Amino acid sequence: MKWAFALALTLLPAPAFAQLITGKAQAIDGDTLRMDGFRIRLHGVDAPEAEQTCLRDGGDWACGQASKAALAALVDGKQVECEQKSRDNFGRPVALCRAGGIDMADEQARLGMVVALPDFSLAYVDSEALARTNRLGIWGSQFQMPADYRAAHPEKYSRAAPPQRAIRNAAPARPAVFYRNCNEARAAGAAPLYRGQPGYRPEMDGDNDGIACEPYRGRR
Repeated sequence: MKWAFALALTLLPAPAFAQLITGKAQAIDGDTLRMDGFRIRLHGVDAPEAEQTCLRDGGDWACGQASKAALAALVDGKQVECEQKSRDNFGRPVALCRAGGIDMADEQARLGMVVALPDFSLAYVDSEALARTNRLGIWGSQFQMPADYRAAHPEKYSRAAPPQRAIRNAAPARPAVFYRNCNEARAAGAAPLYRGQPGYRPEMDGDNDGIACEPYRGRR
C-alpha cells in the first residue's frame, strides 16, 4: 500500500504557481506589469510606488516614475515571459519575468531602481549591492523604503480603501534604523553609512559626500 500512496502523490496536480504567461507587457510601476489581462509583480524585488518621490540634490525627485520608466524601456516592443512563483497578499501573480532573455528584476536591481527582498529571493542581493556602492538610481538619493511608504499611506494601498488622488512630494521618513551619532553607528558595526542606507542622516555626514561616519583619518 505504501507504493500505491507514493504513486498517488506523483499523480497530484502541479501547484498553480507553475503558470507561464507570455506576451506583450506594459509597466504599471517599477516592479509591476500589466500583461494578457494579468497584473504581475516581479519576484524578489520592491520598487518605489509610481507617485513616490525621493530627495536628491536638495530637491524632490520623481523616483517612482523613474523606476517605472526603466521597466517600461525593458519591455518596450519585446516578447515577455513570466514564470509564476507565488501570489501576493492581493492574489496577484508574483513571477520571474524575462524580456529578450533579460531577467527584469535583476536589471532593475542593477540599475538601482528597486530594492532586493532577500526574505523572498537572494538572486538580486548582489546586483543591489553593486548599485548601492555606485550610488545608482534610488541609492543616489534619500528615500523611504517602498513598504514603509505604503504603510504610511493606507488610504491608498489598503485593498478596501476608496480611490484616492495620487500623493505627491511625500517627505522622506526617518529611517527605521536610527543612530544618534557616529559613535553609536560605529559601536553597532554599521559605519560607514551611505546615503540612502538605513541609519544614514545628513547631520552625520560632515563633508556632505554621501558617506557618514567615515573612518578616522590621521594627519600626514
